[in-house]
Amino acid sequence: MTNFAFLYLMGQPAGATGQTNPLVTFLPLILVFVVFYFFMIRPQMKKQKEMTNYRSSLKKGDKVITTGGIYGRVYEVKDNYVTVDVGGDIRLKIDKNALLKDPSAEE
Repeated sequence: MTNFAFLYLMGQPAGATGQTNPLVTFLPLILVFVVFYFFMIRPQMKKQKEMTNYRSSLKKGDKVITTGGIYGRVYEVKDNYVTVDVGGDIRLKIDKNALLKDPSAEE
């Protein structure tokens, strides 16, 4: 096979030095990062901010669910924890980071 035929099959014009624009080389990587940011990172940060605002605005009587699946009402709120009344005169002290919104509370 001649040198010209080999270069033709490889898609390089004869005499090309192989100089390409670095932007064209990194463009797919940049596009992947942008897609990941807008479809994965940004929504997760928004959801985390929502949960932080929810946990800081808890007040007595709010319905909550723990990450362990325990349903109850907020009985007392402190800086880092809340006391949750789960019924039958049972109150649990639960860290605020372990609380989720009760979807039935929004009715």
